[in-house]
Amino acid sequence: HGRSTEQNFKRSLHGRVNYEDEFYSVDLPIFAIHGNHDDPTRDGGTEMLAALDLLSISNFVNYFGRQDEVDKVEVSPILLRKGSTNVALYGMGSMRDERLNRMWQGKKVRFLRPENVNSPLDGTNDEDEANNGQENTWFNIFALHQNRDTGRGAKNCVHESMIPEWMDLVVWGHEHECRIVPDESLVGTFRITQPGSSVATSLVQGEAVRKHIGLLDIRGCQFRLKPIPLSMVRAFATGEVSLGRGNAMNAEDELDPDDPKVEENMMEYLSAHVSRLIDDAREQGKNLREDALVEANKALQRKRHRRNHNEDDEEMGEMGLGKPMFTIQKPDQVLVRLKVEHTGFSTLNNQRFGARFVSEVVSTFLF
Repeated sequence: HGRSTEQNFKRSLHGRVNYEDEFYSVDLPIFAIHGNHDDPTRDGGTEMLAALDLLSISNFVNYFGRQDEVDKVEVSPILLRKGSTNVALYGMGSMRDERLNRMWQGKKVRFLRPENVNSPLDGTNDEDEANNGQENTWFNIFALHQNRDTGRGAKNCVHESMIPEWMDLVVWGHEHECRIVPDESLVGTFRITQPGSSVATSLVQGEAVRKHIGLLDIRGCQFRLKPIPLSMVRAFATGEVSLGRGNAMNAEDELDPDDPKVEENMMEYLSAHVSRLIDDAREQGKNLREDALVEANKALQRKRHRRNHNEDDEEMGEMGLGKPMFTIQKPDQVLVRLKVEHTGFSTLNNQRFGARFVSEVVSTFLF
């Protein structure tokens, strides 16, 4: 990959992508940028190191998108070519949103672009000088790990309008909600896919959306992204309830804060809500696992149909269809969060209330 390799992997011990190393056999190359929990730090030494540096130096992943300058950012693409399809992969590892926003406003964020599609994969140029009016025949992907503009403040995020208009697809990390289907950007010239977190890391409404990964197919400058649901995810349901008058479904279910047995009634009332959430979460988990098995069987059957070698067919026969390699332990123990508006009522003891569901949920402290 010529110059694009030198610029992106100059910190690597090997100075190149792992699958070009003759002493290693890499079946599926992985390109990764760092996030906000594994960003480079000087803790314990003078040189900045990230967790991905350990995987990179061992030739497990191709770590790119790191910025060592504090006052400017220069993003160089990894250039990939297969047949008539040319892909320019840009990456920007996580950095403080305020600092990045300030540099973007000050025009200190620069993207390099390939010189032209017919040249060897060894040249990049400034985005303002490249192409010279020629039609762009590169499919440009930009992976970043920053806050999106969702009400956090104008200076504490990356605005979609900051991203170059000539990008084709933006893969937006850091945000937890899964929005895997590409949406058109506010700029209108590129699309954004937000894979979200692979498991529920914070029990909020956005985390209750079904988790997916995406399989991206590119041909020329056209693409399609197929969502693939993750089956080994613990089911999660969330809900809200208010104890005030007029909020119950039936008049006889309303709670009276002056009732001597109000605490006992509250326990029963809220227990019924939690039980419904548990049932909903279990049903979601069951449907997810069934859907995942159906998709896995279809994929294995397609693979079997394409394979012509007996050895591969025998190996798949041993694997068997509909038998996942990994399963989640105790899938009926789900994640549940119930938000209670209890103005005018006493507060229940969370631990005491959660003890009722200790064998049914794994988040008994979040009621």
